Amino acid sequence: MKKNILAVSAIALAGILAIAPVYANEGHGHDDDHGSEKNHHDSKMAGDDHHGDKKDGMVAMKKEVDGYTVNFHIMRAKPGKEMGGSHDVMVKIEKDGKIVNNVVMKTKVVHPNGKSESKKAMRMGNSLMAGYNLGHEGKHKFMTFFKTSDGEKHKAGIAFSM
Repeated sequence: MKKNILAVSAIALAGILAIAPVYANEGHGHDDDHGSEKNHHDSKMAGDDHHGDKKDGMVAMKKEVDGYTVNFHIMRAKPGKEMGGSHDVMVKIEKDGKIVNNVVMKTKVVHPNGKSESKKAMRMGNSLMAGYNLGHEGKHKFMTFFKTSDGEKHKAGIAFSM
């Protein structure tokens, strides 16, 4: 049991350390014209109005939803350290610059072929994580459904290509 906890903690720390340089770059290299959302976005889900930025096999972006900042980070799982799939999907929620830890989160991925799967996210340090098989090419949609300690329900999503 202790070995599993140490392995999970090491993976979470590696994910946090890997994402720091991406978040340090405020622009994330993204060139979408945010003023013309209806011209290139077809989803009606709150927060699913922006495509993820892919850099060195990782996707990282932030969304503002209901006063919360939802940080998404998707990266390939290290060989032998897969926790539910080929990729680790990490989500960190903040409010007023502080990490919000008292949340329950479910996640859902819609694959390029239209099939979807859902998983409950597990706590990994300051983030919540779910593993999915995302190794196939095409546009994926990732959605989070989270409930905060005040009982309110929120949802946020991103679209990205692998």
